[in-house]
Amino acid sequence: MADVDRERIEAATRELLLAIGERLDRPGVKNTPQRVAEAYAEFFHGVGEDPLQHLGEGIPLDENDSGDIVILRDIAFRSMCEHHLLPFIGVAHVAYAPRERVIGLGRIPRVVDVLAARPQVQERLGEQIAETIETGLDSAGVLVVIDASHTCMTARGTRQADSTTVTVASRGSLSDPVQRAEAIALIGKGSGE
Repeated sequence: MADVDRERIEAATRELLLAIGERLDRPGVKNTPQRVAEAYAEFFHGVGEDPLQHLGEGIPLDENDSGDIVILRDIAFRSMCEHHLLPFIGVAHVAYAPRERVIGLGRIPRVVDVLAARPQVQERLGEQIAETIETGLDSAGVLVVIDASHTCMTARGTRQADSTTVTVASRGSLSDPVQRAEAIALIGKGSGE
């Protein structure tokens, strides 16, 4: 969990509860400051953590290895919008074109998790994932497609309960329109189709 100042979060939560007119001694909110501090430690564990540490050495490819692209679909994540500190929840699809090495598939969700566990905006999150994969793997190309539901849109303001936002970030060979379209088509196929 993040090295957050839980006492300050608890104090701020008590102030917030008082500011909205809530009683701190009411049974339902009595332990809310502690629960919020614990939740924020989880939500923001990626602050200050280097996502590159999760990519490691990788698995070298040799001339007999084939495959132009690696795609991992439907990586579930949750993040907190930096504008309202409300969650946005969705999936990231990550594709990369390896040069000399690949990594264990479980490492990509770890990168997504670290970068999502910060105050974030979806557009930056996709760019950061693409940059981390490109840098950490020296890949020939990277494509990141994120589809997420933002509670700042679904639960407040315009209250568009069914709306989602899709963003795309690409690097290298997967920035080429033809290769990007092919990767997006493969992402869209989903499992079993």
